[in-house]
Amino acid sequence: MELYENERIDRLYSNEVQIIQSAEVFSFSLDAVLLAHFTSALRKENGKLVDLCAGNGAVGLFLTEKVTGQIIEVEVQERLSDMARRSIELNNLENRVKMLNIDLNTATEFIKKDSVDIVTCNPPYFSDLPTSKKNDNPYLAIARHEISVNLERIIEVTSDLLKMNGKAYFVHRPERAAEIFELMRKHRLAPKKVQLVHPKKEKEANMILIEAIKDGRPNGIRFMPAIVVYDRSNEYTPLLKEILYGKNE
Repeated sequence: MELYENERIDRLYSNEVQIIQSAEVFSFSLDAVLLAHFTSALRKENGKLVDLCAGNGAVGLFLTEKVTGQIIEVEVQERLSDMARRSIELNNLENRVKMLNIDLNTATEFIKKDSVDIVTCNPPYFSDLPTSKKNDNPYLAIARHEISVNLERIIEVTSDLLKMNGKAYFVHRPERAAEIFELMRKHRLAPKKVQLVHPKKEKEANMILIEAIKDGRPNGIRFMPAIVVYDRSNEYTPLLKEILYGKNE
């Protein structure tokens, strides 16, 4: 497997998936791992999961142990989608995982509307405001700021792709939760399950995980036990160790 300059291969030990990374352009972080952990299994031979804003393909690759059918990853940046394609080959998953290097805005031209069982998304967290300070690295700027697509459009495309009663899974910042819920309801997605992630027990949450169902009933949100990342000794908590390294750690 060819590695380009300043690339490395990292591994998620809990399922032995290997991923090509580069600090120059993109490296997956804990939010990708937690999104994959939060997403329900899809045990249908003809099931279809689409991962939007896929970056270097981390979420889709992490989900291969939970999805029996097809996984389609969508990423606008050519360099990142190329890294994802090589990671798919590295893990011998070409028959199950496909990378589409397309603009998310055009996703329904490549994936049939109302045909997808699950959509996952780890979107850019920050609005593209004139006052926003953006990373000088264009790869990181696009990954973190809504430059190529905004939150409403992501949610709209998610709804377009999903079958009735299909599920959407998002990871985002808690401060945008009200906006996310409002946009989901506008686009036929009913939030159903929420889990907050705290860096430490005494710290405010810095991530929110949300499950929504297309055309689901508009009530009955469940709030799951919070995930705490680090203990008082700055070590991963037992749950995080299990998610990252597997149950035998």
